[in-house]
Amino acid sequence: MLVQRSEPVRVDGILGDWQAITIKFSGEVLPRERTEVFKGAMFAAYPGDLAFSKIDARNGAVGLIPDSIPKAVVTSEYPVFTPNAEKLRADFLHHLLRAEHFRADLQRKASGTSGRKRVTPEGFLSLEIPLPSLVEQDALIAAYTDALHRATQLEQAADAIERAGWQAFETALGVAPPPPLPNRPVFVARFKDVERWSHDGILRGAIGNGDTKTPTATEALGNALLEVRHGCSKGPSKKATSLRVLKISAVTKGRLDLSEHKFIADEPAMREQFALKSGDILMCRTNGTLAYVGMSALVDADIDDMIFPDKVIRVRPNPEKIEPGFLWRLLQVSAVRSQIEAAARTAVGNFAIGGKDIKALKVPLPLPARQKCIAQALEDTMTEAKSKRTEAATLRQSAWAAFEAALFTATEEPAA
Repeated sequence: MLVQRSEPVRVDGILGDWQAITIKFSGEVLPRERTEVFKGAMFAAYPGDLAFSKIDARNGAVGLIPDSIPKAVVTSEYPVFTPNAEKLRADFLHHLLRAEHFRADLQRKASGTSGRKRVTPEGFLSLEIPLPSLVEQDALIAAYTDALHRATQLEQAADAIERAGWQAFETALGVAPPPPLPNRPVFVARFKDVERWSHDGILRGAIGNGDTKTPTATEALGNALLEVRHGCSKGPSKKATSLRVLKISAVTKGRLDLSEHKFIADEPAMREQFALKSGDILMCRTNGTLAYVGMSALVDADIDDMIFPDKVIRVRPNPEKIEPGFLWRLLQVSAVRSQIEAAARTAVGNFAIGGKDIKALKVPLPLPARQKCIAQALEDTMTEAKSKRTEAATLRQSAWAAFEAALFTATEEPAA
């Protein structure tokens, strides 16, 4: 099915229009940022050619040269083959290379010392593959592609549902961002507008949507909180104990991930001081990435055997003034996020906020009953979006299982 291509490439100094490549374990072939020639022999590869890394083929580094790389160049460590177009469709071959059964066979072809095992061109060519007719290959790829298309549509619908939910939430609070600006230049502006001079500012004024002030009254968030506390500064234990301490990564995802934890020496005073109770909001206090600072997670049930670390701040809301679920979502809207990022201080490459910054946030605070209503409406849309994403993931997995089952045995879809 394959014929080895051994076309030498000879250039002086730089590669010119020849593109060096790398092959990911996913099978994706990407260009490398390299202009100088390789030492030793170099060989050509063209769109549709199959290439693999001798040392990493067993890990999945086998792929087809894409159309976006018209002239690829490789070393002898990357054998190149030309598929027989009369027997193999490129799309079919691309997916076949990702099949777990094929990869398992490929791993068995690797030989050599441990840690330096390689797949030789001869070993690769000796692999046996299922070979349906071209008509059957086309049908398999069409069915798989159609399933992926339907999965993508579900994911796009989920995105649209989430956007609409957030827009409704922000609109209900009076903090929705102004509508997007048209893509057009500004040539003339009045002198009185100079104090707010910017292309966006002048254009908003010209089209009549320049008022971006929040129409809803705001007040300091601290007025609605019972407590804001920094976490435990004691280091984790090297051994498992009866008390767990969250990692900062448990919060930066925007939801509470209890699997992200270490252990810490169990002391009754620490359990009491740094306890996690239902309704608590945990916020990332410091991080090297500004976008993660202030990221929050909601504690939805009491956790008796876990505390939070010093890189996290526990915000305990006053339920008579602010609903915990509402506060969690409120901290994610752009009008509040911009305040958090503006308050963040930086030192030694890290950004950080403190309890005073959180208390000083200016936020809209409708009555708790209203808070609960609009927060629940947002949760309903998020649940609907999650359902569509789950349906999309199931569709992708079942489509891949059907493709492999037609050739080998059904397995889970490989990671992208």
